[in-house]
Amino acid sequence: MVKNLLNLFFPKICEACSNMLIDNELILCTFCRHQLPVTNFHFDDSEAVKNVVYGRVKLEHATALLHFSKKGIVQELLHNLKYRGHEHIGEFFGKWLGAELSTIKAYKSIDVVIPVPLYKSRLRKRGYNQVAKFGKEIADSINADYIDTVLVKDKATKTQVFKGRLKRWNDDGALFSIAENESLKGKHILLVDDIITTGATAENCATELLKINNIKLSFATMAIAD
Repeated sequence: MVKNLLNLFFPKICEACSNMLIDNELILCTFCRHQLPVTNFHFDDSEAVKNVVYGRVKLEHATALLHFSKKGIVQELLHNLKYRGHEHIGEFFGKWLGAELSTIKAYKSIDVVIPVPLYKSRLRKRGYNQVAKFGKEIADSINADYIDTVLVKDKATKTQVFKGRLKRWNDDGALFSIAENESLKGKHILLVDDIITTGATAENCATELLKINNIKLSFATMAIAD
């Protein structure tokens, strides 16, 4: 009875299409879940994500869970995650990708998962880093540590959503630094983000992390822009 009353006054809706969810549906309705454009990059050993930053930084492995296209289902989900406080979407994607990576030998050597950080004022305003729960769930799935205090964003930038590729690239330069690195020496690090477009953010984060002695660096993201 209590469950029925809660559903009446606070109905659970699909994060993509806003239709009401039925029993056993979580986050997405069955139809929308089947519409998600999965990449299968990590199963196919694809280098599509690595190629975005090819020649700029060295990544051991790299993957994205979904393809992103403008006005598509993934854009709606990431918008809800980043700007409407729906952190459970990141948790959902993290459990999904983490479960898949846990079956792949290449990702079993990862020691630490590190999220792309937000600038401190953006973090205060939003109240959360949209990548945090995504990264934590992946770390739990592959038995790695989750550390969000090492990589720091030093400069504020405006939202990247409506910028062109060249503008995003220019704005992402020299934004990050390392607060501490002794604990990460010799580790295999997985850097995680919500989306990769030009690769500028991934490159700038990777450039800083690769200053740590004897580390290996991999990358995982919720989506890759087509």
